[in-house]
Amino acid sequence: MTTPNLTRRAVVIGLAALAPLGAGPAVAQASPLMQVLKDPDCGCCGDWIAIMGNEGFQLEVRDVSWEALSQFKAQNGISEDMASCHTAEIEGYMIEGHVPAADIRRLLAERPEAVGLSVPGMPLGSPGMGPEEERETYSVHLILKDGSTEIFAHYEGT
Repeated sequence: MTTPNLTRRAVVIGLAALAPLGAGPAVAQASPLMQVLKDPDCGCCGDWIAIMGNEGFQLEVRDVSWEALSQFKAQNGISEDMASCHTAEIEGYMIEGHVPAADIRRLLAERPEAVGLSVPGMPLGSPGMGPEEERETYSVHLILKDGSTEIFAHYEGT
């Protein structure tokens, strides 16, 4: 077996080439923590949570009873007509239901005076609710602090 003859110059050049790769994680800002409350029996919630994790969000997930989850929603400005199956909190905003990651990032970048975002119900093709190729038309609602809502994003059916 032969061993490679590494010169000092080869080592320095190799390390210099790798330096940008090592600096990435150290320089990159950590994603904010998203705390998710869900019913332990809901499979689509788990699918949405997996998507959020794949999108780079740090997650803390708690299984709670439906009664406790409903109470949490009401206490945090999520009305029954805006409700869905799981609720998350990130940087002071509530995220209700199957909200796409891009809309959450936009919310965090724009920082409106609001309770948060909601995709009411469980529309087919929203994140965690089946294939996007079969997507129903749905809207992401911005819930304002006075309880009113505005359309934040809209997705046409496919």
